[in-house]
Amino acid sequence: ERKTTGWAARDPSGILSPYTYSLRNTGSEDVFIKVICCGICHTDIHQAKNDLGMSNYPMVPGHEVVGEVVEVGSGVNKFTAGDIVGVGYVVGCCKNCSPCNTDREQYCAKKIWTFNDVYNDGKPTQGGFSGSMVVDQKFVVKIPDGLAPEQAAPLLCAGVTVYSPLNHFGLKESGLRGAILGLGGVGHMGVKMAKAMGHHVTVISSTDKKKTEALDHLGADEYLVSSDTEAMQKAAESLDYIIDTVPAFHPLEPYLSLLRIDGKLILTGVINTPLQFLTPTVMLGRKSIAGTLVGSMKEQEEMLAFCKEKNLTSMVEVVKMDYINTAMERLEKNDVRYRFVVDVAGSKIDDQ
Repeated sequence: ERKTTGWAARDPSGILSPYTYSLRNTGSEDVFIKVICCGICHTDIHQAKNDLGMSNYPMVPGHEVVGEVVEVGSGVNKFTAGDIVGVGYVVGCCKNCSPCNTDREQYCAKKIWTFNDVYNDGKPTQGGFSGSMVVDQKFVVKIPDGLAPEQAAPLLCAGVTVYSPLNHFGLKESGLRGAILGLGGVGHMGVKMAKAMGHHVTVISSTDKKKTEALDHLGADEYLVSSDTEAMQKAAESLDYIIDTVPAFHPLEPYLSLLRIDGKLILTGVINTPLQFLTPTVMLGRKSIAGTLVGSMKEQEEMLAFCKEKNLTSMVEVVKMDYINTAMERLEKNDVRYRFVVDVAGSKIDDQ
């Protein structure tokens, strides 16, 4: 068995440290990948700290993985050694159910998460904060030529998390008026993608400290501070959709009031406490509250091609593996513009 070393959480403190473990053998449908880099997502923190009450340790997080193919199984026909590829948040599914048969495999009841889960052979899944991974070819996507690994990594979760609802809910046509609630890793990609689709984009935030970045750096059309009652009232019933990226408890009603008739509030942030709203807020405008989970592999490929075509890149801060605990602390405080990416290949990872 091959061994690799990753950085693992051992308990709900969420503190990561080097951990050596065995990889599963490369099966006929598998791709053996040497990790180049991996983005850091809020979900990595939730899982490492057992915020959702389902964490198993030791756990190697990381699900925005870019790497180089080293070896492929005998049944692999999509990839060859030397390819630069990506792996997102799902690495397995049953391949037989309705979602699996209709390019919606991320909603398969038997999907297998990239980390903190178990493969069909009983071996635990471990993520991309590691030297290497073995992944079913179905859940591997080729990174387009010219897209740098550190730029591509956040697209594999943050990027597709925004692209998928825009695609599924028919919100790709130009001329729509949309908003991105929360300007973090997912939010900043939402602004860029929506603008590239020809939308009028408003950024909604709790303070005005990101106003200059939103308008001048990301190209948003408007900036709305949610605590500014007068501005919120003025913006009432003006939006076709809101993509809500906030991964913490917040009231929904102020944002529902911004939607036009048939407007959609789309939740993408993982929140471990119940959200509340009064039904007339939804009923009086036939508004929808929807949730969405990352994206399908088909959407991954479409999204990467779209980003290549439109020259969309993530705004990243690249760090070494030994900085990862500090990076996760900073991410919890939203102290990053806008995504940390760990340079795994350029880091020295020794087991302790």
